[in-house]
Amino acid sequence: MTRDYRIATIPGDGIGREVVPAAASVLDRAGALFGFEIEWTEFDWSCAYYAEHGCMMPADGLDLLRDFDQIFLGAVGSPEVPDDVSLWGLLIPIRRAFQQYINLRPVTLLPGMTSPLRKDIAESIDFLVVRENNEGEYSEIGGRLYRGTPQEIAVQEAVFTRIGVERVMRYAFALAKSRRKNVASATKSNGIIHTMPFWDEVFRDISIEHPDVETSQHHIDALAAKFVLAPAQFDVVVASNLFGDILTDIGAAIIGSIGIGASGNINPEGDFPSMFESVHGSAPDIAGLGIANPLGQVWAGSMMLDHMGEATAAAAVKEAMSRTLLSDIRTPDLGGDATTADVTQSLITTLEEVAR
Repeated sequence: MTRDYRIATIPGDGIGREVVPAAASVLDRAGALFGFEIEWTEFDWSCAYYAEHGCMMPADGLDLLRDFDQIFLGAVGSPEVPDDVSLWGLLIPIRRAFQQYINLRPVTLLPGMTSPLRKDIAESIDFLVVRENNEGEYSEIGGRLYRGTPQEIAVQEAVFTRIGVERVMRYAFALAKSRRKNVASATKSNGIIHTMPFWDEVFRDISIEHPDVETSQHHIDALAAKFVLAPAQFDVVVASNLFGDILTDIGAAIIGSIGIGASGNINPEGDFPSMFESVHGSAPDIAGLGIANPLGQVWAGSMMLDHMGEATAAAAVKEAMSRTLLSDIRTPDLGGDATTADVTQSLITTLEEVAR
């Protein structure tokens, strides 16, 4: 019996409109090969939508998304729309309304990729960053006074709740138990006097509950350096919203390109849809040229399949990515001359070989 999934797609802006359809075609082929079917429903919410309607999505947008199994997001952003408008008008409301409090990003050097790090340092890069996704430094509490005057004040409050910190750490420990049983925590308690000591205290409390898991705590500046100098030591890294955001961009850089980075915004309980996205931007400079790299979006699709319980298909898609890279079929950002369509066709052909 075929398993059916209803997926909402938001291609967004720029190359998002190219890589989302490309990735969807790969996932459709995976479904045909592994016994499931995806029904895609596209929403045109984007900066172009904002230019026409004055909002990033309609007032009932969240209600329209609520009943889908998952959400597949492309890239959102345009030079004509301030980043705070596009981000806070679409991505963050979805993350918060649907309690997608886990942001999960794999940092793995895929076969066929070349890291900017020395080979002996890079060859064993394989870890996960678990980023708190609903609170922390990205709160809405604060404001500005006396705008445009010498007395202007800008205040931004970070918000750390016990329930918010505990649940992201418990998720990290559960992941580590399925891997190499090691959790590293990002902190800055020597400089941030209230929230980071609180983060550290909760981390120690959760660590006690898991004596079989090795733990370590790192100040964020030192941890950023270790991502570059000794990334192989990490298994699962747990971090606050801001720290996780910064660390995962470093992670994407050390595995060869931010163009292949993928991310899951996850509601672990399954009460709401989770959302999967590539982490590159909308790249307006190459939009429409047919040379956008679809691998980040495809990797996000693999993560989505795994989240839905299609682990075999997810692994096959990831294997197809590696084999395509090893065959040297690459878009210009990876030093090749292949088009988006070339890479997509290679992925589909290779996926069929993997399935056989």
